[in-house]
Amino acid sequence: MIVISDTSAITNLVAIQHLQLLPQLYNRVTIPEAVYRELTEVNPPVPGTLEVKLAPWIEIRPVVNQNVVERLRLKARLDPGESEAIALALELNADLLLIDERRGRAEANRLGVKITGLLGVLVEAKQKQLIFAVKPLMDALIAGCDFRVFTALYAQILAIVGEA
Repeated sequence: MIVISDTSAITNLVAIQHLQLLPQLYNRVTIPEAVYRELTEVNPPVPGTLEVKLAPWIEIRPVVNQNVVERLRLKARLDPGESEAIALALELNADLLLIDERRGRAEANRLGVKITGLLGVLVEAKQKQLIFAVKPLMDALIAGCDFRVFTALYAQILAIVGEA
């Protein structure tokens, strides 16, 4: 299974101390070089800086078709990490792209890329019994990570996992 990740899934999972869910669910996660840079070339470091450098299950890949990246940056107004993540997902015919930003998700959908976000990862982790509950993790994301979740989506996720 080929899974590509944008920056936010990694930083937010590190922030709530659940990065291990990615290799447990997907074995290997591929990130484009721009995501690697967003995680490692910032000062002060962000959650995930050290982890992404050390995790043997994270593969860093360059995007070959830079025209797609530029089109996504200019026309869809996506940041470098999102643009490269979508472009890499297209190049590798990825099974799944982990992306949370609304414009990036919309563009990936438009291009036919199968996506899920951080909340989808948590739902899958609960369904596979890798975590006991989703609600405390969503609450931690909202309280400590400036993660925004519409009230209706919050309720829908809890209903899906049987925590409503």
